Amino acid sequence: MKRLLVVLFLILLIAGGFLFYSLGLPYAGFSGEAFVNIPPRTSTREIARLLRAAGVIQNEWQFLVARVINRGATLQAGEYRFDRPMKPFDVFGKIARGDVFYYELRVPEGSNIFDIAAAVEKLGLIKRDEFLKVARDPSTIRDLAPEAPTLEGYLFPSTYHLIRQTTPQQLVREMTNQFRKVWKELGAPNTTVNRIVTLASLVEKETAVPDERPEVASVYTNRLELGMKLDCDPTTIYAALLEGRYRGTIYRSDLDSPNPYNTYRNPGLPPGPIANPGLASLKAAISPEKTNYIYFVAKPDGSGAHVFSETLAQHNAAVSDYRKRP
Repeated sequence: MKRLLVVLFLILLIAGGFLFYSLGLPYAGFSGEAFVNIPPRTSTREIARLLRAAGVIQNEWQFLVARVINRGATLQAGEYRFDRPMKPFDVFGKIARGDVFYYELRVPEGSNIFDIAAAVEKLGLIKRDEFLKVARDPSTIRDLAPEAPTLEGYLFPSTYHLIRQTTPQQLVREMTNQFRKVWKELGAPNTTVNRIVTLASLVEKETAVPDERPEVASVYTNRLELGMKLDCDPTTIYAALLEGRYRGTIYRSDLDSPNPYNTYRNPGLPPGPIANPGLASLKAAISPEKTNYIYFVAKPDGSGAHVFSETLAQHNAAVSDYRKRP
């Protein structure tokens, strides 16, 4: 009897040793990068099956044993990226920590809702039309900017990290929350939010030279005070985008369009922003430079900078120089 117990003890010892050896070794059969998406409420057995199918672990029982040993852990849903061989224990720990894979969404200053929709769709997470549907609903910013026709202008340019389960609503809320944070730090008056953000969006689209932004803002501010039309090309492009007829350049039909965003036909600012301005453009719109400029045109040197003028004669001379460029 004692001999039998000794044999059983040795068998259990060997089995236990093999078990911990197996759980403590990275899977040698791992062949490359693997992504495993674990939906909410997925059972431990199903998670084990998904991991084995993806080549992350060799056997399902390894993950199940790790679960028995870590009964108090909560396995979290999400998409997980595995880029190297891992021990079954480490695979379990990664999922228990919720170390999910993040997709990086970069939203440059001056991006409009159509640019963002295309970038999100390219990540393979959210369809373009799904994002646009949510972005066209201003309800999430209504308390701050009740006049805003859409969320254009309030999706603050930044880098965002998305997971496979991110919804359009969640992404939009994160972007508008970032705008709220920046707006609060600026200390601007909440009574003119839509006007300031709209002006900032025009400034953002008109110049790539940061130092010029206060001057560009001054031109539009001066024109508004004089009752002049803004004649802003980016607003004409945006009007064409809204109507799905932009062809990569501005045509006479675009300049003649009665669309309320076309500032060649309509006086004053457009109904809302035409893009999502960054911090510098918002600051310029809040505190424009004090000038008498009412015109500007690009310099002929291709630098992206502009010549600013107080009179039409000065402006016409600058335009003539621009047209003589090589």
